[in-house]
Amino acid sequence: MASRVSICSCIFFFFLLIIFASATSESSESASPSGESVLTLDATNFSETLTKHPFVVVEFYAPWCGHCKNLAPEYEKAASLLSKHDPPIILAKVDANDDLNKELATEYEVKGFPTLKIIRNGGKTIQEYKGPRNADGIVEYLKKQAGPASYEIKSLEDAGNLIDDKKIFVVGVFPELSGEEFQNFTMLAEKLRSDYEFGHTLDAKLLPGGDSTVNQPTIRLFKPFDELIVDFKDFHVDAMEKFLEEASVPVITIFNKDPNNHPFVIKFFNSDNAKAMLFMNFSSENFETFKSKYHAAAEHYKGKGISFLLGDLEASQGAFQYFGLQEDQVPLIIIQTKDDQKYLKQHLEPDHIAPWVKEYMDGNAKPFKKSEPIPEVNDDPVKVVVASSLLDVVFKSGKNVLLEFYAPWCGHCKKLAPILDEVAVSFGGDENVVIAKIDATANDIPKDVFDVKGYPTLYFSSASGKIVRYDGDRSKEDMIEFIQKNRDTTGEETTADQTTDSVKDEL
Repeated sequence: MASRVSICSCIFFFFLLIIFASATSESSESASPSGESVLTLDATNFSETLTKHPFVVVEFYAPWCGHCKNLAPEYEKAASLLSKHDPPIILAKVDANDDLNKELATEYEVKGFPTLKIIRNGGKTIQEYKGPRNADGIVEYLKKQAGPASYEIKSLEDAGNLIDDKKIFVVGVFPELSGEEFQNFTMLAEKLRSDYEFGHTLDAKLLPGGDSTVNQPTIRLFKPFDELIVDFKDFHVDAMEKFLEEASVPVITIFNKDPNNHPFVIKFFNSDNAKAMLFMNFSSENFETFKSKYHAAAEHYKGKGISFLLGDLEASQGAFQYFGLQEDQVPLIIIQTKDDQKYLKQHLEPDHIAPWVKEYMDGNAKPFKKSEPIPEVNDDPVKVVVASSLLDVVFKSGKNVLLEFYAPWCGHCKKLAPILDEVAVSFGGDENVVIAKIDATANDIPKDVFDVKGYPTLYFSSASGKIVRYDGDRSKEDMIEFIQKNRDTTGEETTADQTTDSVKDEL
């Protein structure tokens, strides 16, 4: 069954990109046209619509989602404009919070709101929408997605219109537009068209820089960083895909307010690699020295399971909130592994970079664990929990605990706060029920117990230690009903006797 996901839908990297985009992009100011151009779909008409239209964009949304509400007028305006496209491009929406559509949400792997999917050929091909969220950007992106997966470059003008020095572009050069190599390239372009832009040509001299030496099938990758042009000649689909995945990532990804860096920041956070992030003030006198030393370390460990990002302090406030870092710690490096282990080195000098990264790569660095101190006073209706006592509260307290994972900056968490207070007050006379909260940005959360990908996320632990995620409505009545239904008294007397002093103090 599809979960209701988190209200903020703020996965770490996505939250950073929201901050990034909000500082750099301009949303369309035009009003949404009257009427509705966006089709409303549900489980009863979804398949029929996909059968009728070979290219459909579907937004999975929740009525309570603030990001969905912000997207709605832009999505509607884009739908109106794209309805005039030849052939029309269909934009649709599905209320994934409706019980009728929960199976659809599960089938299409909806993990946050809004989620947009590009669905082709009746559902045979499903791709993530990875374009802008303003009307003009949606229109431009989808026109490209609805066109050929790869455009033929027949002239210098074609090349100039498609390839520029601010984006990645993939070109296949062929002696003829047939044969196994060309077919495999076409398959690759169709598969990865939402990630890259593709073109193909019979004449490499038409491409930027000109080149008359290409006399066999070649993939030429144009990119705005590191070496600007890279050639590749293995036309097996898996090999081409691996080549693009590796070659399209900068040695160091720059995270600042330049919107041209936005796609590479996305790729950085989407990677399965460990992530090394150096944060500093880009306007500092020794910035170039830091950048050079950091680049050397990144070059040394390229292809060894770790990616490198250099973040400007001004643009990286989301990261500092997430990791619980302070500005007076910079320059600093933090490394986050795939299993969410964190390693921190603060107050860096340029010559500290290489030895400390080596220390991590050799397995000698000590993990950095965040935990706020247990509060000396904890007498509010909603009790404060911290990382150092979290598992004791959940497994050893012998109480039924509704626990909120929140972020101080999350607007939805702030709206939920008074409701949680009311729930806590309603159980004020019940010593076996506790309503609690933990700042998930200031405390490390055990990922093997709690799946927290956005805020607020709520879990319920019964007195016997059974843990379930709360995915119901965020109303006082529904939460009280859920607690009454799922609470138990198993082990309360025996477990309570074993409760540690710190847990007693906390609760």
